[in-house]
Amino acid sequence: MAASYQIVSEAPETLPVAEVAATSSPILAFATQGTGSDDEARLRSLLAKIPAEIHPFERRAKKASAFEILKKVRSRRYSLLVMEGTGSAGGAAILLAKWLYRVPYIVSSGDAVAPFLGARWPLAKGLFTLFEWLLYRNSVGFIGWTPYLVGRALTMGAPKGMTAAGWAPYSYHRSHLAASRRRVRESLGIPDHAIVLGIAGSLIWSKRWRYCYGHELVQAVRDTKNPAVCVLIVGDGEGLDHLREIAGERLGQSIFLPGRVRREQIPEYLAAMDAVTLPQSVDNVGSFRYTTKISEYLSVGLPLITNQIPAAYDLDYGGVWRLPGWSPWDPRFIRALTSLMDQLDPDAIEQKRAAIPQRLPIFDRARQIEATAEFINEILSVPEGKRTFAAAAQ
Repeated sequence: MAASYQIVSEAPETLPVAEVAATSSPILAFATQGTGSDDEARLRSLLAKIPAEIHPFERRAKKASAFEILKKVRSRRYSLLVMEGTGSAGGAAILLAKWLYRVPYIVSSGDAVAPFLGARWPLAKGLFTLFEWLLYRNSVGFIGWTPYLVGRALTMGAPKGMTAAGWAPYSYHRSHLAASRRRVRESLGIPDHAIVLGIAGSLIWSKRWRYCYGHELVQAVRDTKNPAVCVLIVGDGEGLDHLREIAGERLGQSIFLPGRVRREQIPEYLAAMDAVTLPQSVDNVGSFRYTTKISEYLSVGLPLITNQIPAAYDLDYGGVWRLPGWSPWDPRFIRALTSLMDQLDPDAIEQKRAAIPQRLPIFDRARQIEATAEFINEILSVPEGKRTFAAAAQ
């Protein structure tokens, strides 16, 4: 029987190509996450209506890839560079391209660079702040995954900005979601009546905080007094072994850790859940973010459980539980999550689920592609000497 969901096409040729204003030269674009990555797929989609060449950036050979970009730019065949991500090698390449060959560039990012890198290497935070400032101030525009990141980039000197928050790559029929829910629960041994809280993502273990995605769920479910609550954590990484150790005798009983699943299977596992956690820290890293999965969570009608980050207010149409605690490893957050589990029942889940809009324009793929094409065309239509007027006037 054929699946009753549709994969949204990522192919650029499915959309008409718009004229690039004031130039016939192509655009050179790359994703610092690497060729074949989700970031590169996002970039291809965002540039679907713009004639662009996607450079295969090799994450394991960053310096070599950066030199290849500069070699291409030196040919002066390109009117614009677009970088998805904020890696140092890619960032150095576009800065040098601007300074040496006067080729303008746009940055697209889902993270606040200096706080994110500074959390890993605190002693170099000043250097990361300088790097981020140079990156934005020398750009001709910034595309942020959230409006908060756009505001940050504009404050640090980017002359223009827009938001492209991403989209769910699948559309679903209710019948398929219901069938997937039954199938996944049966395969894992989750009872039909269980209330399943979950998350999907990379289980990267933080030694500093002793945390990975899902850690808060495992801790809370061990303490809840509600026997109907289970947790389902989908993903792989070094954190998986830590979660298995913490789960102990609950593994396979109320804690389910299937590990890595194929990308196309993730929607089926989401369908098996009743609500998901959106764990972010309420600081200069987490407060700027949306999780990359948030559009998928909302597309299948999953209520969100999160900290008191800006997104928890801006995207709350009645389907969000906001809990106290500055981070998902904060004991206050764990206690609040445990208390929520104690009180959960099917009626509470359905009330939240019913409040989630069927469609949110901010996560509409076609709208973001069209906006990106207009953003780039409008930048290129401005004579080069006038693009930095605002920055020069400061």
